[in-house]
Amino acid sequence: MIEIDGITKRYGDNIVVNNVTMTINPRTVTVIVGTSGSGKTTLLRMINRLVEPTSGTIRLDGEDNRAVPGFELRRRIGYAIQGHGLFPHRTVAENIATVPVLLGWETGRIKAKVAELLALFQLDPETFADRFPHELSGGQQQRVGVARALAAEPNVLLMDEPFGALDPIIRAKAQEDLLAIQRLLGTTIILVTHDMEEAFYLADRIAVMDKGELVQYGPPAELVERPATDFVETLIGATERPFRMLSIETAGAAVEPGDAQGAAIAAATTQRDALAELLWSGRDAAPIIGADGQPIGRITLDGLVRRAARRR
Repeated sequence: MIEIDGITKRYGDNIVVNNVTMTINPRTVTVIVGTSGSGKTTLLRMINRLVEPTSGTIRLDGEDNRAVPGFELRRRIGYAIQGHGLFPHRTVAENIATVPVLLGWETGRIKAKVAELLALFQLDPETFADRFPHELSGGQQQRVGVARALAAEPNVLLMDEPFGALDPIIRAKAQEDLLAIQRLLGTTIILVTHDMEEAFYLADRIAVMDKGELVQYGPPAELVERPATDFVETLIGATERPFRMLSIETAGAAVEPGDAQGAAIAAATTQRDALAELLWSGRDAAPIIGADGQPIGRITLDGLVRRAARRR
């Protein structure tokens, strides 16, 4: 658990973060959003003390983060940034091993962890361990960057615009991989982004920053249905609100009795993706299958349009 209590950061007369209080539950994904200059990156960096607060307290599992020397704290908290930040003169394996080496892990343990993480990120250790960053694609470099951040088995992973430099297709895959790994490892993730689509896809809770202040903090559905300020409503996009909700809810929640023809849609698919599939395939309905692959009903174009209309 991360408790942010009355955190403020000033640079002279300029207040960058103003009296922010929020609690981040363990093993969840929290996304901090806001426009440029809203204080979201500064808030993130105060968690691992890359930036020191002017006032207030941040506690990790009840321990004040100032009770730990900064360099030790940063070795215990994973940190991944846009553009991955890999050391160009080090191999993939050496990059991933950076923090375990600093922590004095035994060589065998380090090699095992590197191989485990490469396999987890679908990078064959035999193929990729001895490559250098310039020999990797952008998506592969980003995966190695996140693997390095996870190498010391941190409970907390901070991510600052981690996928911002990736093209849309690779970015979507990177987001999907991150959620799968978060569920597997149970890591608490705090991620900064300016991309609302990314926030709604990844977040258990979204924190909205505006001019240094936390103006709303809650589950994605709460922001869509009850935006706290005009700024939040503008950030979400008033005309896009119906589709935001379809992005949050699954096709399984919109199942209707009956059957339909054509390719089935998994119940875990978002309603927005199900709507896109129906439109692209020119169908009025599609069968829905559960996790076991068995049909549980159907989803209809009319039903999804009605659900979107209710959010206007």
